[in-house]
Amino acid sequence: MADSTARSGAWLKCGPGCSQCCVGVFPIRWQDADRLRDGLVALSEVDPERAERIRARVASALGRLDPWFPGDVETGVLGESYEEVILFEEFANNEPCPALNIANGLEHGTCDLYEARPILCRTFGPPMRTEEDNLATCELCYIEASTEEIERCELDPAIPGLEEESNAAYEAATGKRGETLIAYALRGC
Repeated sequence: MADSTARSGAWLKCGPGCSQCCVGVFPIRWQDADRLRDGLVALSEVDPERAERIRARVASALGRLDPWFPGDVETGVLGESYEEVILFEEFANNEPCPALNIANGLEHGTCDLYEARPILCRTFGPPMRTEEDNLATCELCYIEASTEEIERCELDPAIPGLEEESNAAYEAATGKRGETLIAYALRGC
């Protein structure tokens, strides 16, 4: 990540206050979910007020998500049927992440669980290969960069494979399967 960020220079626009990628739900695996939960527990010890604000945003999000959740609302596990996968495509695309600090002030538009954020949040922004082998970037970044310049900034292509291996090992060790959303991962925490 650091190498890609350095190669990207001014083309990479990500930073405090830029939170476009923090709106719209996306599936996370249980390793990310448990890291988020641990992060919220740790935050509760050092900044209980901030942790409580996250919990309030989680409760608010769940009130909006539950009626349309394409999966098991009780467990928070996303469904895998054809119908549920199709429903997820249009599900909660305007829902802000409950970890996103939306209050005014210096921390506006920052992640209150930054150190515990999911791998997708950690790697979003710099150019990365999609499953179709296309090079994807954040729509706010690399606007004036040529295709060749973007390619030179690409994240290590081994990251998705390493992530999959890590998730598979975690799931084998814990017995947890499927995917969830950040709001469901933080529910009851």
